Amino acid sequence: MRRCPLCFLVIGMILRLTPIAATSEEMLSVSAIDVYLAKAVEDWQVPGLAVAIVQADRVIFSKGFGVRETGTDNLVDENTLFAIASNTKAFSAAALAMLVEEGKVDWDDPVTKYLPHFRLYDRYVTEDIRIRDLLCHRSGLGKFSGDLLWYGTSYSPDQILKRMEHLPQAGRFGRSYHYNNLMYVAAGEVIAKVSGLSWGEFIQTRILAPLEMSRTVTSTRRLGECENVAVPHKTATKGNIALPWYNWDNAAAVGGIISSTADMTHWIQLQLRHGNVADGVRLFSEESSREMWRPHTLIEISDKSRKRFPSTHFLAYGLGWGMRDYKGHKILSHGGGYDGMYSRVVLVPEKDLGIVVLTNSMTSLPSVVCKHVLDQVLGGKQTDWSQLMLADFKEDREKYDQRVAEAVTPRLANTSPSLPLEQFAGIYRDVMFADVTVEVIDEKMVLRFAINNDLVADLIHMHLDTFEVRWRHEFAWFDGGNVQFRLDNKTNVTGFELDIPNDDLWFHEMHFKRVP
Repeated sequence: MRRCPLCFLVIGMILRLTPIAATSEEMLSVSAIDVYLAKAVEDWQVPGLAVAIVQADRVIFSKGFGVRETGTDNLVDENTLFAIASNTKAFSAAALAMLVEEGKVDWDDPVTKYLPHFRLYDRYVTEDIRIRDLLCHRSGLGKFSGDLLWYGTSYSPDQILKRMEHLPQAGRFGRSYHYNNLMYVAAGEVIAKVSGLSWGEFIQTRILAPLEMSRTVTSTRRLGECENVAVPHKTATKGNIALPWYNWDNAAAVGGIISSTADMTHWIQLQLRHGNVADGVRLFSEESSREMWRPHTLIEISDKSRKRFPSTHFLAYGLGWGMRDYKGHKILSHGGGYDGMYSRVVLVPEKDLGIVVLTNSMTSLPSVVCKHVLDQVLGGKQTDWSQLMLADFKEDREKYDQRVAEAVTPRLANTSPSLPLEQFAGIYRDVMFADVTVEVIDEKMVLRFAINNDLVADLIHMHLDTFEVRWRHEFAWFDGGNVQFRLDNKTNVTGFELDIPNDDLWFHEMHFKRVP
């Protein structure tokens, strides 16, 4: 992949403020990018940002901006650790490609050959879904459907997969694109099954070690051993809120890798070399590289995207990679969203170019940086992506805040619950998400989830039998909402529904019924 990782890192750092030839025809002004990034951090008001740009055999830019935690002077650099989140998916795809080449699994093997307990919404789909289908978001499950099965829960991957059959179908299996994380939970289990190693052990020994990604870890539980670690931040309208790291071990194959831009340049060079390591050792073949980079599932281009990216004629998802054309070039990319951290990786194979952006905030800034660098390299119309996307981001935040406000604002004044609070207390059960309890403590109701100790909320009366949900834990992805209790015609409480506005974790998939 790389000739001498330490040498190239040093060379890249020395050269990062020097104009470097992008191609024989174009010049990539690295010093101008440095100025652009410093201003972007200020404009977007993010705590920290780390960016690296790889061209051929060189790391031509590698630098940190801002701080690891807001309110401190702990600076970000190229070795600062961030969650790469869903950029982990490309590692999971590469792991399966390696196992395919070893003859331990085939891309077209049925998933149930390795995971007999794997069940989806339809018997035909369950029996027909193949290994490659796990990696390209065409299972027929909806976008982010079922994420609350793994997010912060005590469920093992095996327990998660056994509950998937209750999730509703959202599209046509094999044809409809819906980004779904649970299929990567299954992919991680296949890797463990056929390799004899846990997903984390396989990634660490078979990929990270050969690439000398020595600071990269596959679990938040390893962070206690590490120095120079960024702190996650929830990005709110009024500023950045520091958060503790949240454990994703039961869905590690989805987004469990924690890395630095310095380490990620090794991964980018491996990709640009189609699986070849610097000394001639291969992790995977050119054929496997082409398979992962081949469009497997087409993605519809929205009207907004057509107007904003007129040079883009296709969008697709391969195996762990998204892809499109932009200004006449094929672009491989992926984003990652973790609690308090966003990332993006972009490859332009024809230009031998790779970009990685890591942040400890939840904004669109990683996409802004990558688009700016692409425009500098590819030429043509230059767009002020920072200004354009910052306006979009602020508008989206305002809409989100409005959704939350509407969810917790009483619609009727001077009402009371239909029954004494004690009659709402009890155990409620969802076929997928197990039990929750509603208790009355000091004349107030408290909601507790059995599978996630952080999902504890005080219930404050709004109107009639609707109560505001006030979580005791600060979550990155959602804030407050409400719970609506159901009564039958005999005034017995029969269940409840949750309305927690957000764009990632679907509480509306939960339908709790009271346990007699």
